[in-house]
Amino acid sequence: MPDFEELRAFLREVRIAHHIRGRIRLKVEAAAVSIDFPRERAQVFQSLLDHTPGVRSVQVNLLARSCTVQYDPALIPERAWSDLLDGRVSDAAAILERILRDTYVEIGNAKP
Repeated sequence: MPDFEELRAFLREVRIAHHIRGRIRLKVEAAAVSIDFPRERAQVFQSLLDHTPGVRSVQVNLLARSCTVQYDPALIPERAWSDLLDGRVSDAAAILERILRDTYVEIGNAKP
């Protein structure tokens, strides 16, 4: 499993394709996709999101290099996604990053 900083670097290659309150479609830039991306990165990313508080569902489409996330905007501020992915420092981005980091640590320490 990559460390959280590797995951943050990967997130810099993700852009928002579509976003309405409570539902967001993320797309991985073509330059970020390598031979090992489809299995390893998608599985780690999906596992992280599947376990993230406030995330209701995750659907990954490897062929389209996209991921649709339904989330609870009461727990994850709507603006958090764009701020975090664009590297903006904001309270909303900090909330989402903390949730993702805590979840990452939790699932990384979980016993299979």
